[in-house]
Amino acid sequence: MTTLTGTGVLVRFALRRDRVLIPVWVAVNSLMVLTMPNTLKSLYGTPADRADLLRQLHTNASLRALIGPVFDDSLGALTAWRVGVYAGALAAVTALLIVVRHTRDEEESGRQELIASGAVGRRASLTAALLAAGVASGVLALLVAVGLAGQGVAGAVAFGLGLGGVGMVFATMAAIVAQLTESARLARGLTAAVLGAAFVLRAAGDSATDGGSSVLTWVSPLGWLENLRAFAGERWWVLGLFACAVAVQAAVAYGLAGRRDVGMSFLPTRPGPVSGRLASAGALALRLQRGAVVGWGVGFFLAGVVYGGLTDGAADLVADNAKAREIFERMGGQSGLTDAFLAAMIGMLGLIASLYVVASVLRLNGEETSGRAEPVLANAVGRLRWAGGHLLIAFGGSALIMLLAGLGFIAGYGKEAAPILAACLVQLPAVWVVGGLAVLLYGMAPRLAPAAWGVAVAVLLIGWIGPALDAPQLVLDLSPFGHLPKLPGGEMTWFPPTLLTALAATLVTGGLAGLRHRDMTT
Repeated sequence: MTTLTGTGVLVRFALRRDRVLIPVWVAVNSLMVLTMPNTLKSLYGTPADRADLLRQLHTNASLRALIGPVFDDSLGALTAWRVGVYAGALAAVTALLIVVRHTRDEEESGRQELIASGAVGRRASLTAALLAAGVASGVLALLVAVGLAGQGVAGAVAFGLGLGGVGMVFATMAAIVAQLTESARLARGLTAAVLGAAFVLRAAGDSATDGGSSVLTWVSPLGWLENLRAFAGERWWVLGLFACAVAVQAAVAYGLAGRRDVGMSFLPTRPGPVSGRLASAGALALRLQRGAVVGWGVGFFLAGVVYGGLTDGAADLVADNAKAREIFERMGGQSGLTDAFLAAMIGMLGLIASLYVVASVLRLNGEETSGRAEPVLANAVGRLRWAGGHLLIAFGGSALIMLLAGLGFIAGYGKEAAPILAACLVQLPAVWVVGGLAVLLYGMAPRLAPAAWGVAVAVLLIGWIGPALDAPQLVLDLSPFGHLPKLPGGEMTWFPPTLLTALAATLVTGGLAGLRHRDMTT
C-alpha cells in the first residue's frame, strides 16, 4: 500500500460532503466578477469617463489602498481592478475552509482515525483535501475565463488563473497550518490571519505607489494577482510565483504529514486550568471563543481606521459620477455624499459581522457533534446554561466588534464621533436576526444548522452586490439590513430596529426551546 492509496475514494467523498459548500461559494464569487463589466459600463460608459477615472486613481492613494491600482481603461481591466482583490480573498477563504474541513476537522472529530484503519495511505486525506480545493479553484477559474472572454480571451484566462492561483496558495498554506495545530478552529483562524496580513501588505504597498511596484505589494499573493495585469498587457510569468508557492507549501505540508501521528500536532494545545477561570459554563465558552473575538475585534477596528481614512478621498472620486453616487445612496442613504459613503462602509461591516455571529453560534454545534459537550452536560450544567454562555459570546461579541469598528472609523476619519458610533450600533438588530436564525436552526434541526451560512452569504450578497446591480427594492428588503436607518446622515427611526430585535429574541427563544427538548447528537 502506498501513501496515496484510497485518494480517489476520499476525493469523491469530500466532493459529496461539499456538494453545497463549493457550488455556493464558487457561484457567489463568479457572480460578483461576471456582473461587474455591465455595472462598470453604466458607471463609466465613455472612454473619456474611464480615462478620467484612471487620472483620479493615480493621485488617490486611499482608493488604491482599498481596491488597488488600475492599469488600463478597458472594461476588462477595470473589472480586474474593481473586484480582483476581493474575489481573490473570497477564493482564498473557500480553499482554506475546504482543506481544514477535510484534514484537521476530520482528525478532531475522530473520523480520520476510523478512515485510517482501512486501506488508506498516510497522505491520502491531505491529497484529497487539496484536490477538492483544486476543484473549487479550477471551476472558479474556468467560469471567470469563459464569462469574461468577451472582454478579451487572454485577459480572461489570466484573471481566471490568477484567482485559482490565489485559492491554491492559501489551500496549501492551510494544509501546513493543519499539521501544526491541534484545533481546526485555530487552523482556520491562523490561515485567515495570514490572509488578512496579505491584504494589509498589499494595501500599504499600493497606497505608496500607483503601479503595484512596491515591495510590500510583491510580498502579498493578492499583490501577485493585481500584478498579473489581466487585460492590460498580461505578465504571464507572475503565474510562476503562484506555481512555486503552491509547490513549496505542498511539499512542506506533505513532509509534516508524514512525521506525526493521526490526531497529534507539532504545536499541541496548552492544557488549561480546571478551576478558577473555568469554573462555569460561561467562563468555558469565553475561553473557547476569546481568540475569535479578539481576532474579529482587531480586524474590525483596523478596517474602521482604513475606511475612515478613505472617506474624503472616496467622496471626491465619485462626486462627479451620477451613477456612482446613486449606488452609494442606495447603500448609504440620500444624505450628503460623505455621510452616504460612511453609512455604506459601516453597513458593509455590519454584513460581515453577521458571519461572525453565525460562526460563534455554530460553535455550539461543533461542541455537540465532537462529543465535547457531553462531559460538560454530564455535570450540574443544564443545556440552557451551557448554550447561554456561547450565545452571550456570540451576540455580545458582535456588539463589541461593531463598537470597535466605530472607534476605528473615528480614529481614521477624525470627526463625527457620536453619529458614527450610533451608525455602527444600529447594525446590531439585523446582525442578531441572522444569529437568531442560526440558533433556531441549531436548536430545532441541528443537521440543518450549517444552512445558516447560506443565509449569511445571501444577506451579504444582497447588501454588497444588490445596489450595484440596481436590484429591485423587494429583493433588497429580503435582508434585515435593508430595513435599518441609514446612519450617519439619515433620520433615526426606532421602530425597525426594535422590531428586528424582537424578531431576533423570538428566534433565539424558539431555538433554545428546541434544544431543551430534543436529543443530543450521539
